[in-house]
Amino acid sequence: MPKLIDKDKFLDLSDYGRFFAKFISRASLNTSVTPVHLTFMFGLSGLLSIYFILTDHFYLAAFFIILKSVIDAADGELARMRNKPSYVGRYLDSIFDIILNFLFLMVFYWLSDVSIFLMLIAFFSLQTQGTLYNYYYVILRNKSAGSDQTSQIFEINAPEAYPGESQRKVNFLFQWYKISYGLFDKIIYKLDPTASKATSFPSLFMTFLSMYGLGFQLFIMSFLLAVNKLEWILPSIIGLNLFFFPFIWYRKKFIQ
Repeated sequence: MPKLIDKDKFLDLSDYGRFFAKFISRASLNTSVTPVHLTFMFGLSGLLSIYFILTDHFYLAAFFIILKSVIDAADGELARMRNKPSYVGRYLDSIFDIILNFLFLMVFYWLSDVSIFLMLIAFFSLQTQGTLYNYYYVILRNKSAGSDQTSQIFEINAPEAYPGESQRKVNFLFQWYKISYGLFDKIIYKLDPTASKATSFPSLFMTFLSMYGLGFQLFIMSFLLAVNKLEWILPSIIGLNLFFFPFIWYRKKFIQ
């Protein structure tokens, strides 16, 4: 079951692992493997990539970063195949992402001749860029007739748990989600508070915006690792800020 209906679909540059994610999901469909198991697996893959970065095995590090991105897509894909959406999985996924993002950038800072200030700017850039993409994408998903409604445009209160999952766990993970992402959500809402009123988003606009998706950012990291240009990673993430305000301006001016 898709996230978007056909008329709303676009080429998502951050979703290059979808084919392999579907393969993993289909292989897991009739097993005891759950989407949360896959979420923990992508967390493990991220930690392995960090280990290989620290031990100067950059090709292996690049591989496990891409594998992390693929498995990150597979957990939600498996939940949709089983028609069992989960807020526990949705929030756990996001919490693992931000922890791994911070650890990735800390390692790049540690091994590069740059200041901690540059690393913090890169982390702030990575998270605000990703939040902008997710903000517009979730608006599109909620307006579309797709199957995925676990992500809300405005994450204000803990949602009611789906059948089969614990409300206490949902509440707990939601609070950690708010701690992790609340600042970035507020910044994006403040910059474009009327985006949810847009009837739709053009596919070409969403394709260009998808370079802010985490999958594409991880691809940049893995590519620069593979070509042994680790010191370029933090500046590259910051450099993508060049398009940040033009995206918002274009949405306000031309997408109503």
